[in-house]
Amino acid sequence: MRKFLIISLGILLFYSCKQDKKVDTDTAKAIDIEQYSIEQFMDIENAFANGFSSDKSKVLMTSNRSGIYNMYTVPSKGGEFTPVTQSDSASVYGISYFPEDDRILFRMDGNGDEIFKLFVKDSSGIKRLTPEKNVRALFRRWAKDGKSFFYGSNERDPKYMDHYEMDISNFESKVIYENKEGMDLSGMSEDKKFIILEKSINTNDSDLFLLNTETKEQIKINDGLSNNSFQDFSPDGTSFYYTTDENAEFSYVVKYNLSDKTKEKILEKKWDINYFYFTRNGKYQVNYANEDAKTTVDALNIKENAPIEFPSIENKDVNRIQFSWDESMAILNVGSSNAPSNSYTYDLNTKEYFKLTDVLNKDIDENNLVAAQVIRFSSFDSLEIPAIYYLPKQASEKNKVPALVWVHGGPGGQSTQRYNSTIQYLINHGYAILAVNNRGSSGYGKTFYKMDDQNHGDKDLKDCISGKDWLSTQNEIDPNKIGIIGGSYGGYMTMAALTYAPDEFEVGVNIFGVTNWMRTLKSIPPWWESFKDALYKEMGDPNTEDSIRLKKISPLFHTENVKKPLIVLQGAKDPRVLKIESDEIVEGVRKNGVPVEYVLFEDEGHGFVKKENQIKAYGQILKFLDAHLKGEKNKATNDVKTKTSDTGS
Repeated sequence: MRKFLIISLGILLFYSCKQDKKVDTDTAKAIDIEQYSIEQFMDIENAFANGFSSDKSKVLMTSNRSGIYNMYTVPSKGGEFTPVTQSDSASVYGISYFPEDDRILFRMDGNGDEIFKLFVKDSSGIKRLTPEKNVRALFRRWAKDGKSFFYGSNERDPKYMDHYEMDISNFESKVIYENKEGMDLSGMSEDKKFIILEKSINTNDSDLFLLNTETKEQIKINDGLSNNSFQDFSPDGTSFYYTTDENAEFSYVVKYNLSDKTKEKILEKKWDINYFYFTRNGKYQVNYANEDAKTTVDALNIKENAPIEFPSIENKDVNRIQFSWDESMAILNVGSSNAPSNSYTYDLNTKEYFKLTDVLNKDIDENNLVAAQVIRFSSFDSLEIPAIYYLPKQASEKNKVPALVWVHGGPGGQSTQRYNSTIQYLINHGYAILAVNNRGSSGYGKTFYKMDDQNHGDKDLKDCISGKDWLSTQNEIDPNKIGIIGGSYGGYMTMAALTYAPDEFEVGVNIFGVTNWMRTLKSIPPWWESFKDALYKEMGDPNTEDSIRLKKISPLFHTENVKKPLIVLQGAKDPRVLKIESDEIVEGVRKNGVPVEYVLFEDEGHGFVKKENQIKAYGQILKFLDAHLKGEKNKATNDVKTKTSDTGS
């Protein structure tokens, strides 16, 4: 799997249609729709399933219905949610029920610091399973017999994630593999004889190694420079599967036979295959593909060599599947670009399905939400750039609307088809959005992915400007009212646009964006050590003469160029883009006398997860846009700092 420096702000996904000039809405008539408040949009529940209970009577859910994430249970055939945790500060994320009883495994961090701990919830209460201070632990998988689970932890060395096994009868853990070579442990055979290791070469390519723990023999699996990612061992343990783009643009699945060390391609599509695995007892084979920015899921009954035909539910797409421990039932995640995802249970024998969630706020009419379109436009050098286009229903040639170029996180992320309340909120209030998948985005082949290496703030920015130019040709868009918005790497692109192309966009929205690459690259979290060299190859090494170029492309050192209104949003506990990045860019731009607004959350990290903070953040963005892009000056806002309690669980 490709690794990204920074999480994207919201994941989008979309229907496929290829266009180069105007889209098919040129002759559309404006439609009157009801507009909804930020409180109504943020009251759309984000709920996802964590798996069945051991007897399949219940499903564990993680939901933000309380305002932050907590765990709940719900009957497998639908019904009322029963709270499991009632945290009022730090979010709680469910992992799963225990395989043979109703104990629950979950994780928490410190309000977004990403130093996760593992916990168990049983009838007697909550117990922390991993060290309390400055140790990060991530669940990996259950053992097949259900008597233990495996997890990664940097307890021995903050830079490296070792591989542990924890016995669930006494919660004692032991080290299975010490990761002293700075690789990523990606898989292990059930008998623990074989371990799969990955070594990042650059942000696209990685080497794959097979380690025999008995003989200590270590074999490199891939032959050339390519993106290689372990997927699963075969149910009988005689082989393993991995995805690779060796000698190809897109990732396909290869089977490696352990006995004779031979390889064979077993599955290939026209797009990247991102995941491939077997269910616990090997009854089903599952794969996920990224097809033109849309997740597709296929499952095969291996014995019958027949695909599973999942039910068509409300004309929406199944984008995730979880099977029960005994493989008789599944949980389906179903949604679209203009409808938030709901969870359903599905009986693979009777073909019955039951709705577990109904997350859309009852005040919101789904017909007022906008489906996305995939479009393509030519950039400055004639390179075709894919993008996701949302046009408000109230827009027409006679009622032109302002627009925003939306830039995803990364570098190397992708705007894909998934409902996003922030996007829909802005569209609902009359802003068209073009989510540009600029060169360097994943999902369009490795050549496209590598096109921005050590070229950030240049050609990728020019792609965004070309997206703005495309918007200005659309009959429904006011060409004089186009801004740029993005989170993380997208926030960097916002600041790059305002500093290096200060006349192109009318406003900028920077959501925890990088502004000083030298500091960001030097201050990456210690547990990213295995990826640091690869990241430096793409971005540049701040400890070498690369620092000259990195300073040149860092907006912080060019704030005197900014002349358009700016809003900056930041979480104080962000471990990836430090608070000082936003502090300093705000201070620098204010010296120019242009409008600058700053929204700081003391209890958030890299992304805003608390509902009250989301309401404040995205409500402030709309007020800023209304004041400085639409021109409704009376809606201008002031600096906002918020803080909630750091206690409670």
